[in-house]
Amino acid sequence: MATDITEAGAGSTRSTGGVQSIARAFRLLEIVATHGGVMGLSQLAAESGLPLPTIHRAVRTLVDLGYLRQEPSRQYALGPRLLLLAESSSTMLNSLAAPHLRLLVDELGETANLAMLDGDQIAYVAQVPGSHSMRMFTEVGRRVLPHCTAVGKALLAEAPDADVLALLARTGMPRHTANTLVDTQTFADELRTTRERGYAIDEGEQEVGVRCVAVAVPQASVRLAVSVSGPEPRMSDELLARAVPILRRAAEQLAHDLA
Repeated sequence: MATDITEAGAGSTRSTGGVQSIARAFRLLEIVATHGGVMGLSQLAAESGLPLPTIHRAVRTLVDLGYLRQEPSRQYALGPRLLLLAESSSTMLNSLAAPHLRLLVDELGETANLAMLDGDQIAYVAQVPGSHSMRMFTEVGRRVLPHCTAVGKALLAEAPDADVLALLARTGMPRHTANTLVDTQTFADELRTTRERGYAIDEGEQEVGVRCVAVAVPQASVRLAVSVSGPEPRMSDELLARAVPILRRAAEQLAHDLA
């Protein structure tokens, strides 16, 4: 996503008859969002290709409107007014994803989730519970680090290695279970495997006894992944093999709905 933004360049605002200053303001917000939510003016200039005076005017307006705030460090962070947009966006995502997640549950019986990469964390934005009496619940709104989840691996597998290493340096790789990957080289190997086979697996790395399989939603404007999770005895290799094409179909259909 960061690549798409920076490649737009200083002279390109996707000219479609819109207002250039609005396009620039949204570009700056997107850049801040994809760099952990906090940036300085010089870094914004380097990432956007826009001149500093232009950035300064846009940033001051966004601060006045509450979409950015200035930190004591003089850097700029995403502001509280974005929560209004985020709440509406979450409701929309939930509504669009629910039919696809229900189909996953109908076909596989296990809990289906939609998650997104939000800054350095994974946020769960939609869920349909499984059909079994014993099922897995991950609360919508819950945030976790990406290194120990299938959805996190599926999304980081699409990112450049340098970006992944920078993220891990910021968050660390805390151990949650005996299976959690806590070494950057081992994790890089896991992402390589994920990239080659096109799906990610959590082998009880976030919670003991829980297995999960996930695929990224292709070509989405936000970085999303869909997953199916359940108790390890039910999430057999046979079920995972059956789940992967169904997950891919659901991800592609959701991408179409989001386009």
